[in-house]
Amino acid sequence: MSWVIIGLAATTMLAMALVLSFVLGWANRAFHVEVDPRIDAAIEVLPGANCGGCGYVGCGEYAESIVLENAPVNKCTVGGDSVMKALADVMGVDAEASFPWRPVVHCGAHLEDRLGRNPYIGEQRCATANLVTDVQGCTYGCLGFGDCTRACSFDAIHVEDGLARVDYEKCVGCGACAKACPRNIITMAPFKSERMLVVECSNLDAGKDVKAVCKVGCLGCKACERISDMFALKNNLSTIDYECYDPENMEDCLKAADKCPRNRLVFVGKPTEKDLKAVADEELPDVVVPDFKTTVDDTEWRG
Repeated sequence: MSWVIIGLAATTMLAMALVLSFVLGWANRAFHVEVDPRIDAAIEVLPGANCGGCGYVGCGEYAESIVLENAPVNKCTVGGDSVMKALADVMGVDAEASFPWRPVVHCGAHLEDRLGRNPYIGEQRCATANLVTDVQGCTYGCLGFGDCTRACSFDAIHVEDGLARVDYEKCVGCGACAKACPRNIITMAPFKSERMLVVECSNLDAGKDVKAVCKVGCLGCKACERISDMFALKNNLSTIDYECYDPENMEDCLKAADKCPRNRLVFVGKPTEKDLKAVADEELPDVVVPDFKTTVDDTEWRG
């Protein structure tokens, strides 16, 4: 009798297996979605960093957008020109050169330059310290607790003497540091050359108020604006019109930089051979690397 039961059980299991195999086979055909092979090809080309510098969640989403939505092939900041050309080959389009985007810290005040600074003993994060009204006199300046440092996956930004500084030799332009800054003083800029002239200040207060909290902040004196049309004073702060920025014609800009009483018009980016020779015998300072991390809102480039 037992063999009959075993036989019925085996027959039942076999029948169920056949039915389920038929159902799964039908479902596979009925719900099959064709995947454009170019998506896989694009994913193979992309570096797989998933940094978000292109504006998409990851490389996979960017690849899908390129193939399905005709997104530009020049948005990968990590891969650069080589990835752009490879993606253009996958899509059969012409590669249009674009300027690389790199972060700029719009603050030049080290600890000794900051006035009205009070002791802060709270959580050692910029996002937390930014909620304290009197943590430092300037409400626009770098807090220096290193949220940007820990947000960077490429070890390209560090805090030196209380001020965030970008290592442009390592930076790939992913924008993580800009997203992590609670004061939005790190912005992403289109670098038309290896070194770009920027305004190292974010203070929008009047000149007398800036003097009360910072030794190097922009005073809104309009000296740069009077020398070059590239500069304009907006909300008491000097700004640069990068639409008109010409790296080959910087004579007036250099004059404006020399006239700035606070020396807030400075060049940032990769050093030239001349720059490297000038500091060849100098001892470099130690780099302070905090152990903190947070993320907040994005920001936009403002010059």
